[in-house]
Amino acid sequence: MPQNEYIERHRKLHGKRLDHEERTRKKAAREGHKQSENAQNLRGLRAKLYAKQRHSQKIQMRKTIKQHEERNVKGAPAESEPSNPIPSYLLDRANPTSAKALSSQIKSKRAEKAARFSVPIPKVKGISEEELFKVVKTGKKVHKKGWKRVVTKPTFVGPDFTRRPVKYERFIRPMGLRYKKANVTHPTLNVTVQLPILGVKKNPSNPLYTQLGVLSKGTIIEVNVSDLGMVTASGKIAWGRYAQITNNPENDGCLNAVLLV
Repeated sequence: MPQNEYIERHRKLHGKRLDHEERTRKKAAREGHKQSENAQNLRGLRAKLYAKQRHSQKIQMRKTIKQHEERNVKGAPAESEPSNPIPSYLLDRANPTSAKALSSQIKSKRAEKAARFSVPIPKVKGISEEELFKVVKTGKKVHKKGWKRVVTKPTFVGPDFTRRPVKYERFIRPMGLRYKKANVTHPTLNVTVQLPILGVKKNPSNPLYTQLGVLSKGTIIEVNVSDLGMVTASGKIAWGRYAQITNNPENDGCLNAVLLV
């Protein structure tokens, strides 16, 4: 490994923080405020250099947007002066130019993509960290620290999951709230089967909840459908398919989901 790449080496050995994606997203969201603050508070030569840099960035951004718009515009430009006289009723038909930014083909492709990734429950109520986590104070009697959290919602952990040492474990997922199977309904066949869970694809509330495997309403999970006999386009037996949770597992004591086909 080259010299001074200690951050990459540390990530390969120990992985990223559990809230790495959330911190990255917040940092990107703060960029606009930082740029505005610099534009208002910088003085002298620094202000001139910063203004020049922002000016060039805006020009480049406008050029990119214009290129994207021109790429989708169809039709050839109209001639300035026709060589032969044209009847008045044919003037509108000559050199048709479609100035639509998106053609019907692109629109249909987008509609197909949206239908492909549509889910039964498009919007769900978010879960706050105060509702999901319970603070646990640990340490000596005098110097107690409250940096540990107990997850109060149902979760999924893999079959080969091993808890970290107590000294380093920040998020505690209780054994009684761990789920391994889900009652999955096939929307076209109207059949409900209990299938083992393979993993948590996405929790809409927070990327941190996805890493912890929190199972809440609207979460996309991956289930093992090999027993259903489903096949892929190439004729092979499908192993894992996505499903969306449709109930509140903490209230019902079971996991109900709809298969995304």
